[in-house]
Amino acid sequence: MLSLAQVNFGLNLAGLIGIIYFLLAIVYFILTLAWLAQRVTRLRGWALGLYIIQAIFTPIVLLLCGGILFYQGWRLDPLIQFEQFLLSLLIIYLTIKDIVINAVYR
Repeated sequence: MLSLAQVNFGLNLAGLIGIIYFLLAIVYFILTLAWLAQRVTRLRGWALGLYIIQAIFTPIVLLLCGGILFYQGWRLDPLIQFEQFLLSLLIIYLTIKDIVINAVYR
């Protein structure tokens, strides 16, 4: 017997945050790789390792969290949706700060 899982999603605040996480993960990965390509000769040791780890794991985490929020966000109560909104604002701020600092200090 073949059973297909039902996928429910709603376009609420959590679903929109999930879409933003998807887009942010893609943009962050591209910009981090571009920045690393420019700076790979100057970075040594721990600094290079930490930026490579950041370039790999940050987009993966954002994609996973975005998928969970997009497909299961309709289940969240308003308080947890607000918490996810605040957390997304923090992540977007830190991402923009990282990109701006790397662009200014090249």
